[in-house]
Amino acid sequence: PFCCASVCNWGSIFSACHFARLVGKSRMKHKVMPPAVTGAPEFERTFRQSSLFPLLVSFLELASLLGLLYMFARHKYFHGYVQSASGRLMGFYLSLIVLACLTILGAAGIVNGFMDEYLGFNIGKKLHKLF
Repeated sequence: PFCCASVCNWGSIFSACHFARLVGKSRMKHKVMPPAVTGAPEFERTFRQSSLFPLLVSFLELASLLGLLYMFARHKYFHGYVQSASGRLMGFYLSLIVLACLTILGAAGIVNGFMDEYLGFNIGKKLHKLF
């Protein structure tokens, strides 16, 4: 699990740096100087590609925090169970809640991906427009 999270974090950082470099090249190609964000349609498409990156970072952080909470819940479960059979319940229920949250977030991401690919509807973009 740690390796997967680490690869995801580093991969997103490297891809963000790579895409930022491509945006810089597009700025020079189309002569769009910062802080301007409008210009040739090709530049605008290149610039907008990173608009959902903050959402990715937010979800990665949320998943990391939920992972830490899960580890805490398992700690409570273990030590509660050692003391008495009924002592495990708080840790058990907390770990179930965390797993349910992670499952819901994962399912929402998969559904959003399918909706975006096959229906042209992206929940993240709709939420981004609202806020």
